Amino acid sequence: MRLVDSHVHLDDRKFDADREAVIERALAAGVERMMAIGTGSGPPDLETAIRQAERYPFIVATIGVHPHDASKATPETFARLRHLAAHPKVAAIGEIGLDYHYDFSPRDVQRAVFLKQLEIAAEAGKPIVIHTREAWADTMALVEPAHRGIMHCFTGDPQQAREALDLGFHLAFGGVLTFPNADTVREAARITPEDRLLVETDCPYLAPVPHRGRRNEPAFVIEVARRLAEVRGCTLDEIAGQTMRNFERLCLRVGPANG
Repeated sequence: MRLVDSHVHLDDRKFDADREAVIERALAAGVERMMAIGTGSGPPDLETAIRQAERYPFIVATIGVHPHDASKATPETFARLRHLAAHPKVAAIGEIGLDYHYDFSPRDVQRAVFLKQLEIAAEAGKPIVIHTREAWADTMALVEPAHRGIMHCFTGDPQQAREALDLGFHLAFGGVLTFPNADTVREAARITPEDRLLVETDCPYLAPVPHRGRRNEPAFVIEVARRLAEVRGCTLDEIAGQTMRNFERLCLRVGPANG
């Protein structure tokens, strides 16, 4: 069984004491690919995930400015992102988007920085990884069918799932899928076409049942995949295989069209 964790924050300080052991546990659990999210603590450091991806062959990176850090972005930030987008280990631009829950950056600034990064992704031909929280309508108003990518940590309802799917997005399900009160999320997962499914941990956040309340880590993605298999009435191996193929096709350009 080959698993992918499509969203990890291995740079987080919660992993400082045992990062190598966390990675070893992931490999032992069958996690053969991880996508490290490169938003870190925001500009000017845009290369936190690239440093991890250069060290480990099974890790690919994203680059981007999180909506929390939108106020830190400058013209130099965008120029640097354009340059880094050509790095061979950069698979996507993200996580980018809008977060109206915390409003750590003004909403108009968040929207402007999001739009600029959508432009950079389109120029580079890279998929995007979207973070949206309490900002669904504004997020959907800014993305277009040309912006292929991932709705990270999808926790919406079936109607929102259909909106994102109609725009061509993949839906990535994480630990919330396993929570007892997440019936609407599970229904969204049930109706998602098999070629648009992804799994993630968003570690160190949102650990799935039965690890809820603990620090999350990539090895726990198997619990998300197991619950997704139950929701969809298939086997764990089938979910693992399909989500790996979807990830490779979207983010690594591996697929029937180009081998």
